[in-house]
Amino acid sequence: MAKAPTTGAKEYGAQSITVLKGLEAVRKRPGMYIGSTGENGLHHLVYEVVDNSIDEALAGHCDRIEVFIHRDNSITVTDNGRGIPVDIHPTEGLPGVELALTVLHAGGKFDKDSYKVSGGLHGVGVSVVNALSEQLTVTVDRAGARHQMSFVRGHTTQKLSVIGMAPATGTTIHFKPDPQIFSVLEFSWHTLSERLRQLAFLNGGIRIIITDERGETPKVEEFFYEGGLVEFVQYLNRTKKPLHPKPVHFSATRDDVDVDVALQYEDGYNENTFTFVNNISTHEGGTHLTGFRAALTRTINDVVKKNNALKKDNFTLSGDDAREGLTCVLHVKVREPQFEGQTKTKLGNGEVEGIVRAVVSEHLSTFLDENPGVARAIIEKAVSAARAREAARKARELVRKKSGLENAVLPGKLADCSSDDPALNELYLVEGDSAGGSAKQGRNRSFQAILPLRGKILNVERARIDRILGNEEIRAIITAIGTGIRDDFKITEARYHKVIIMTDADVDGAHIRTLLLTFFFRQMPELIESGYIYIAQPPLYRVAKGKEEYYAYDEDERKEFTARLEEKGGRGNVSLQRYKGLGEMNPDQLWKTTMDPETRTILRVTLDDAVEASKLFDELMGDNVEPRRLFIEANAKYVSVLDV
Repeated sequence: MAKAPTTGAKEYGAQSITVLKGLEAVRKRPGMYIGSTGENGLHHLVYEVVDNSIDEALAGHCDRIEVFIHRDNSITVTDNGRGIPVDIHPTEGLPGVELALTVLHAGGKFDKDSYKVSGGLHGVGVSVVNALSEQLTVTVDRAGARHQMSFVRGHTTQKLSVIGMAPATGTTIHFKPDPQIFSVLEFSWHTLSERLRQLAFLNGGIRIIITDERGETPKVEEFFYEGGLVEFVQYLNRTKKPLHPKPVHFSATRDDVDVDVALQYEDGYNENTFTFVNNISTHEGGTHLTGFRAALTRTINDVVKKNNALKKDNFTLSGDDAREGLTCVLHVKVREPQFEGQTKTKLGNGEVEGIVRAVVSEHLSTFLDENPGVARAIIEKAVSAARAREAARKARELVRKKSGLENAVLPGKLADCSSDDPALNELYLVEGDSAGGSAKQGRNRSFQAILPLRGKILNVERARIDRILGNEEIRAIITAIGTGIRDDFKITEARYHKVIIMTDADVDGAHIRTLLLTFFFRQMPELIESGYIYIAQPPLYRVAKGKEEYYAYDEDERKEFTARLEEKGGRGNVSLQRYKGLGEMNPDQLWKTTMDPETRTILRVTLDDAVEASKLFDELMGDNVEPRRLFIEANAKYVSVLDV
């Protein structure tokens, strides 16, 4: 059953729909509205529809949402909310549901009396989904009747009509993405289910069910978390060893901003803080994160001083010390959020910083005063981190130096470029001295720098900052890039805007690549968020006959090129060279295939879901063996070549 309407709320009818006209541009420039016409944009269609249902839930009118992935990769989203208004709009002369589906920026979200807050990153609404769908049908149960309306590529094909009786209320939208628009039409179960799980955590008490009908038997998963953020933190820490049994949780409303926080410390060394605004993941942070971190550091320092825990030391806790081993979810709800940053996922509302800081300071201080056992565990963790940091101070000072060539950290290892323009410069992190030698000879010295790495770097997932900064290879990387790490990180100090990981195409190379990605994700995530981290794609084979040669990057390409050359003169005389490592390539081959900007393929590392990325690094690189074993068992069937 849907929840009862809030007492005193304005009647939700067609007059609640505010109209901002214009829909034609959506099909011409879909990327402006959903980000891309690839996989991300495809899934964004589902999120826009689900966000409408979530908004109904936030307003107190919906507690059940169902999502179906049909065999033809069409989608149905149904909820038990009030139903989109079907009465005639007082000024537009059309049913409310038709306006919502055919006019850009027409919806109840623009009427503050209908919804206090609303989700959706772009806020473009279901009209964009309609415009980008091959066909869409909306069914509304409202006022005892079932209404239905259909569209093709945003144009009405069946006017709103009553098709039967309805004992309850709700909205059902069925749509099929348009193949004229999208380059990818296959929905990912994993991507959708993880997002829906996240929404269920962020909105405790809402039941969200996803059903995939594409297999032999339907796959169904149900998400329902009465505990909200508390259960979210417990889920994130399920493979770790918490320092206190239950997460700390508090929520409050100040100046029309809702602040909801759950946090728990565990015995690891990394911070895992995830922030959201109106259900939107803000992995670039923003004012809410700044306020939270300031309050946390100050509150922990106050408790340390009160307990005289650093009486033998002459320093206070840094933010890094206070956050070591912290898992936290911060969710704020703001009437009119202002987003900025590289991917529009950074909150810019200045007033939110002070509100979050005040709420966290007040409630966390009270909690720690009333729970001395938990306070003691957190203090011991933070003080231990501070002493380890102080022990690593000399190494940190080396890291802070601006130039990668001013000190002995890089004794001839870095072959720098001559350009001093970071926007043009590239740093190749190369596996092994042999490959490093080929890269140095083959590169363009004006803008390409080479840093050879000896062996496998430290797994930072299992190490504290003193061990991390004590690792020679890691120090070399940090110093060469020039930004510093953690609280000292400054993106403006980056000496290269492309940091390219270049490892062998085998199991060891994949492991080194994973270790480097773990390091960047945990210690310098801003490089990933800014789009500075790349992965080189060296070829696996050279297929040649006479003066004609091809480089193959997988088995299919090898077979294709081999067949092509054999057709030109029989099966003989086609030479095949298998590259077991980068060092086997001549400098000119390495340049031609992997380093020349005109011909190479490099993959930019992106961070679409920080929560999922953190969970994956924890499973693959953490201390707990069991989740790693389960991951391997679940994914082994997808491995076609174990060691290439």
